[in-house]
Amino acid sequence: MNVSSVEMTNPARIPLMVGVLGGGRMGAGIAHAFVATGSTVVVVERDGEAAEAARGRVLETLKKSVERGTTTETLETLSTRFSVSTDYSTFAQCGLVVEAVPEEWELKTRALRAVEDQLKADAWLATNTSSLSVSGLAGNLQRPERFVGLHFFNPVPASLLVEVVLAEDTSAELAEASRGWVEALGKTPVVVNDAPGFASSRLGVVIALEAIRMVEQGVATAEDIDAAMVLGYKHPVGPLRLTDIVGLDVRLGIAEYLSSTLGERFSPPQLLRDMVERGDLGRKSGTGFYSWS
Repeated sequence: MNVSSVEMTNPARIPLMVGVLGGGRMGAGIAHAFVATGSTVVVVERDGEAAEAARGRVLETLKKSVERGTTTETLETLSTRFSVSTDYSTFAQCGLVVEAVPEEWELKTRALRAVEDQLKADAWLATNTSSLSVSGLAGNLQRPERFVGLHFFNPVPASLLVEVVLAEDTSAELAEASRGWVEALGKTPVVVNDAPGFASSRLGVVIALEAIRMVEQGVATAEDIDAAMVLGYKHPVGPLRLTDIVGLDVRLGIAEYLSSTLGERFSPPQLLRDMVERGDLGRKSGTGFYSWS
């Protein structure tokens, strides 16, 4: 499927029942977005403990939406459209399932095959990968034409962008429907053809890696590098603070993948490797380029 061959017309209706595989920060945010738009959403996790943690994340973000007045519905009403499960067969009820498990190739391929085995023939399947080949992932599926990349950004409820990544076999119908879903969520779709890192991750990671090299070489502090990008280039957040938010381990994984596919310019700095090795992963660990305690 190629961007230039797609004519986008009217937004498609979001499926009434949406599934999300993985209830971490991204999965919970994706679930929130669909619940807030009117869909009934089920998040499937690996075990009961993880499922309950996912429930807490989603309900907390929905509560904040109610408190901020970004929705006219009550928390009680919103929560009736949300549930968690550990049973993949729950996806059989869904018109769309979005996979949001960690950025590990084998994990994603196994997860996507397991989800597809449960889907109705007319259901759609999407991956939230931020860098892995959508066409490569599609090659492991029985119905690759019904598979697309929907790359949401963190934090999902506040972010205005979703990258719609078209694999080689993504159908024109799904390409159009995906753009419609994103617009119905109140976000802006950017449609790209599948390539390593797509558009957003490829650009964002190369800036972040250079910023890390500047810290490594003693060019400037993390705070001053970030201030330069925020004040000079109008970035909403600097590349090093954003790396802390995304997770240094996530940045490292993406950089290693892009380095293997696009070349040395994406080679991870030694400082990034060292920080990940000692557990300084950013906000989720409490320490990265900034202190988050």
